[in-house]
Amino acid sequence: TRRSRGYTHPMTGVPTLSLTQFTRGDAAGRAAFSDALFAGLTRYGFFILADHNVPTDLLDEAYDLAAQFFAQDEAEKRRFAAGLRGYTPFGTEHAKGRTVADLKEFWQLGRESYDPDAPDGDFAPNVWPDRPARFAPVFKQLFTALDETGRILLQALAPKLGLPADYFDPLVKGGTSILRVLHYPPVPDDAPPGAVRSAAHEDINFITILVAAKGAGLELLDRDGTWLPVETEQKNLIVDSGDMLARLTNGVIPATTHRVVNPAGPNVSRYSMPFFMHPTSATPLDVLPQCVGDGAKFPPITAGAFLAERLREIGLKT
Repeated sequence: TRRSRGYTHPMTGVPTLSLTQFTRGDAAGRAAFSDALFAGLTRYGFFILADHNVPTDLLDEAYDLAAQFFAQDEAEKRRFAAGLRGYTPFGTEHAKGRTVADLKEFWQLGRESYDPDAPDGDFAPNVWPDRPARFAPVFKQLFTALDETGRILLQALAPKLGLPADYFDPLVKGGTSILRVLHYPPVPDDAPPGAVRSAAHEDINFITILVAAKGAGLELLDRDGTWLPVETEQKNLIVDSGDMLARLTNGVIPATTHRVVNPAGPNVSRYSMPFFMHPTSATPLDVLPQCVGDGAKFPPITAGAFLAERLREIGLKT
């Protein structure tokens, strides 16, 4: 066994959980799922989710559409560059504290419910490409399915933090969650020294639900300082905890550092689709009273202000 924060974890690798144990199980099964989820996040900051509610054929079609979109000419893709929605060109984003850009391009979409009067652009309208034809309906469906998965996972986590099961529901129902469709092209010969597909970083949000990528490369930084590969079948999801959850729990659930390294084998494209689950911008990230312990490690801030700060640090906001 390995021990972390006073909790004994009989695990030697990132655990795999079955969502049906929570959604279809009895009280004992649901409690066991919550225990395993909490253990995975406190020990590794990651776990793998099997038997979830996102159809495999939907994931397959989404990857096919992503490959079709990113295969288009650069000029065509840049027609849909619109800030935090739509297309973000290759070499735009960099990890916090770095100046060398990551070797990736991506597409981002949020909720369809656009509110033009939102004070801080919570619901900027989505942008959709002309082709491939089914891009919009498929990714709208995928967003909805992953959003529901995230809500269920937070319901399973809440009791482990001494909270009612539905505590997170109103916070994330209208939150600023984002689905990012990522393409890591073959690493170019003229890539800057030290450039990688995604440099070491922590996610900003509550939790990230990652559709298992087409292509290896994801690694997490273990608590003992070693890098561990995170790989699973493409039908599974990978879940990790972000900075907002770390702030809320005073570090009881840390935000785990992770990266995507350059390919060690064939230099081919890699595709990935992380869903970043955010609360509403007005949500306070004050440390939960039951997690304060010897004192809050983080000053109060709203989710919106924290997100804006982090987006500036990674080059996506001025």
